[in-house]
Amino acid sequence: MTAEFTTPAVGPSPLPGRPAPYVLEAGDGERAHLFDQLFTVLLSGDETQGQFGVFTMEAPRGPAVPVHSHPDVHEIFYVLDGRVRVVVEDGEGGRVDRVLTTGDFGYVPAGHLHSFRVESHRARTLGVSTGGFERFFAAAGEPTGARMPPERPVVPSPEQLGAAARRFRNDFHHDVRLID
Repeated sequence: MTAEFTTPAVGPSPLPGRPAPYVLEAGDGERAHLFDQLFTVLLSGDETQGQFGVFTMEAPRGPAVPVHSHPDVHEIFYVLDGRVRVVVEDGEGGRVDRVLTTGDFGYVPAGHLHSFRVESHRARTLGVSTGGFERFFAAAGEPTGARMPPERPVVPSPEQLGAAARRFRNDFHHDVRLID
């Protein structure tokens, strides 16, 4: 399953690409800029036989990420530093709307509409998702060697974002607002 999702990193990937023990130093991984965020893949579906992927996200305060859902991708948010507002439709007509702070955890089951926004000057989160999805960020944005969020937002063309969304099962809902 994961081979179809492989997206090349800038230069050789520090990830082994197969189930094998390894370690990464702080800041290492497959990095990509998307919008105003830096995503760093620490573990991909290639290393877990498609089970899960692990990544970090670092970003300054900014606009909310477009509302989206993943029909078969589960996702977690664990705030390492800062404040991140996470809004998730609960599937029963309501919403979970919380500002998560350092040490807080949030879970988005597959199929649920959700969005998030950094509420502090800067924030870092740890994300875990169903294996393969972690490579969406490089496909939608730009692989990078940088270790910081971009100075100017990386805004993909509608074609690039649409192709990445189709490839990685990410459905955008531009007609829905969860965060004002």
